[in-house]
Amino acid sequence: MFRSLYPNESMKSAAEIPYDKLAEQSVRGLIFDIDNTLVPHGAPADEKSIALFGYIHSLGLRTCLLSNNQKDRVLPFAEAVESDYLCNAHKPSRKGYLKACEIIGTDPAETVFIGDQLFTDIWGANMAGIRSILVSPIHPKEEIQIVLKRKLEWIVLLAYRHGGYKRVPPIFRP
Repeated sequence: MFRSLYPNESMKSAAEIPYDKLAEQSVRGLIFDIDNTLVPHGAPADEKSIALFGYIHSLGLRTCLLSNNQKDRVLPFAEAVESDYLCNAHKPSRKGYLKACEIIGTDPAETVFIGDQLFTDIWGANMAGIRSILVSPIHPKEEIQIVLKRKLEWIVLLAYRHGGYKRVPPIFRP
């Protein structure tokens, strides 16, 4: 189980991901978490997010926002960044990730998921066979249930480190 929690890659932020390189690697679609991945929890799309999605789309990549939030949170964000979306995704269930691939017309092998949480974002992507990139949370202020999950994430990442895995994401190295 721990192996399926481990991201394929990690970056400090979604803005630092080399999307041009992903496009060169035959990636056709990107699936994003919203809260604390693209903007602070509950914040609307900002200029940085709008510009990022404009750039991504200029590379010919399709995008989908995948969120456990309701439509009233996700739709305005999706409209602002001109992206497809799936709300009430029930992450980490594989179904939402596979449905997102279907929405953007890609298969899991040519899709990358970007998110900030191991137990929902990364685990679900990995279970669906989608390459995963873990990013650092944008803002430290989070709901209590997420704060508790973050503490468990540290334990999992430390278990990797002590279990001989050398690829502990640099953003989580103590």
